[in-house]
Amino acid sequence: MEACVRSSAEAAFDADGGQADRSAHGADLAADGFRRVMAEHAAGVVVVTAATPDGPAGVTATSFTSVSLDPPLVSFYIGDRSSTWPRLREAPAFAVNILGEDQQEVAARFAARGIDRFAPPTRWQRGADGQPLLLGAAGHLLCRKHDVLAVGDHWLVVGRVVRTRVSPAAGRPLVYHRGRYGGFSA
Repeated sequence: MEACVRSSAEAAFDADGGQADRSAHGADLAADGFRRVMAEHAAGVVVVTAATPDGPAGVTATSFTSVSLDPPLVSFYIGDRSSTWPRLREAPAFAVNILGEDQQEVAARFAARGIDRFAPPTRWQRGADGQPLLLGAAGHLLCRKHDVLAVGDHWLVVGRVVRTRVSPAAGRPLVYHRGRYGGFSA
């Protein structure tokens, strides 16, 4: 019989009223519990866009983060089953469009499947380097692909930032929390 040894941190975790979530395999975490707890983490919302031979491609991401200041690097994750990934994977460069609170419909559109995400009502234009840029975004980062790494059921994409722009009209950011888009005020 396998002995169950609990650390004081695990005992305290269970004692605070939180629901411990373990699968039938003992210490292996159940996927639904992992999703539930990650839904408590509020995250900024971006749309990653790229010029591809088949036209513009784009996808909503909440896994965007800065990685390094010197050199300037950013990253995002994309699911290995994403219909957009094959097109983004081939693109040598991409743009990160940082969404504002008033762009919930844009975020939902670029998260939807089976539609032309760049068709009206999406407002966009090509930047000087040809990358598709969403109009009304709070900011843009133009990136050259620096590295790509398979991590679990996702791909980690790291980009070297070559140009930035902050909108003079940038307001409050768009955030994603508990499966919904919303605003944030400090």
